[in-house]
Amino acid sequence: MAKSLKKATEEKQYAHVILESANQIWLAGLGAFAKAQGEGVKAFDGLVEAGKQVEEKSRKSAEEKVVAVTSKATETWDKLEQVFQDRVARALNALGVPSNKDLADLNKRIDELNKSVNELLKKQAAKPAAKAEEAKPEAKAAAAKA
Repeated sequence: MAKSLKKATEEKQYAHVILESANQIWLAGLGAFAKAQGEGVKAFDGLVEAGKQVEEKSRKSAEEKVVAVTSKATETWDKLEQVFQDRVARALNALGVPSNKDLADLNKRIDELNKSVNELLKKQAAKPAAKAEEAKPEAKAAAAKA
């Protein structure tokens, strides 16, 4: 019986330790829940703020990359356009089609010739009028003799 009494006492002590440990685990869980509940809003707000900062950095980085790519694409497009224009101009020149510069030079020359012709026409119109003026005094003199 002494052995069974000793065994029963050990079992009670063991059960008491287990209950005490379970109680401490329960209390630790309640404490963690209370702390999380109190600090949860702060933690959430902190996470939101961190998210905003990451989003802004990402947006700026993306915008910089878009600007760089757009600039490079525009530069490449301009080079391609110039190459195309040069090749078309060479092909048209080989066919004997005048360039814009040739046409502009020709128009300038035509304008100069028009000015020259107009000046000559004015001079010719002035000569008969001058001859008529010269003839008028002679006509007056002839009329006076008559």
